[in-house]
Amino acid sequence: MRTLIIATTLCAAAAATPALAQDQQPAPPPPCQEEIYRAFDFWLGTWDVTTPDGRPAGTNVISEQENGCLLLEEWTSVSGGSGQSYNFYDPGLRKWRQVWVSGGATIDYAGGLNDDGAMVLEGEISNRNGTTAPFRGTWTVQEDGAVKQHFQQYDPETEEWNDWFVGIYKKGIRN
Repeated sequence: MRTLIIATTLCAAAAATPALAQDQQPAPPPPCQEEIYRAFDFWLGTWDVTTPDGRPAGTNVISEQENGCLLLEEWTSVSGGSGQSYNFYDPGLRKWRQVWVSGGATIDYAGGLNDDGAMVLEGEISNRNGTTAPFRGTWTVQEDGAVKQHFQQYDPETEEWNDWFVGIYKKGIRN
């Protein structure tokens, strides 16, 4: 009798299994896989950063996070300063956005790829003392695979964009 009960239970379980499988929905595709979410992937990696004349400026690690929806920047300057940014495609704005924090100062700007394939973001820098200014960042892939990062701050008195930082990114030893 015990064998009959076990066999009946196993048959019932086997009969129910296909019904459960049919009711289950396939897993949704991972988020942020569309082409627009890959537009800033050229910046991913571990980088040694120099000034245009070759002097060391620091290191930067750009890693993919949140299933490809976020690029996390972790900057360390040669002088010991640091900063981090979140870089992501904002579907509400339909633009790429970066929010940078370093020593209490922030930069928040948005944009996208220009016709030359450079990532150009524009917005505002907010300093610890409460002053703000228009700010622009441009990342351009160079022929040798390096990336040129060019930051500019707008001066309303001269009505000109002034260089704030220019860095040349080359893949670091850890890549």
